[in-house]
Amino acid sequence: MVHVLSGRVLLRPTDPERSRVFYGDQLGLAVYREFGTGPERGTVYFLGGGFLELSGRSEAPPAADVRLWLQVPDVTAAHEELLAKGVEIVRPPVREPWGLVEMWVADPDGTPIVLVEVPADHPIRYRPGT
Repeated sequence: MVHVLSGRVLLRPTDPERSRVFYGDQLGLAVYREFGTGPERGTVYFLGGGFLELSGRSEAPPAADVRLWLQVPDVTAAHEELLAKGVEIVRPPVREPWGLVEMWVADPDGTPIVLVEVPADHPIRYRPGT
């Protein structure tokens, strides 16, 4: 098996500056590093156990099957914070039949982002009998 030290998702936005405002200012992701100069510079954000890199530019939005799944401690608080920052909520927080609480937003290019809260009693956190 290959020994992986870290991973990252790489997005090539249609408007890099607009995407930096969304991910940095509106979603509040912390910057890990930046490289290059000017409007085409690359920005890498912390993404929990991995990273999200915005670099380069694309003429078209990312493929329709690209999605980001971001676990947060409190989806309701995230909902309020994002609304206050002007982020369009695609779907407000809902407790799904599988037990997770999910809220959907989209980045400026339409990339779907699900913010997920894992309740304390969910099997992802708790396994009965262990």
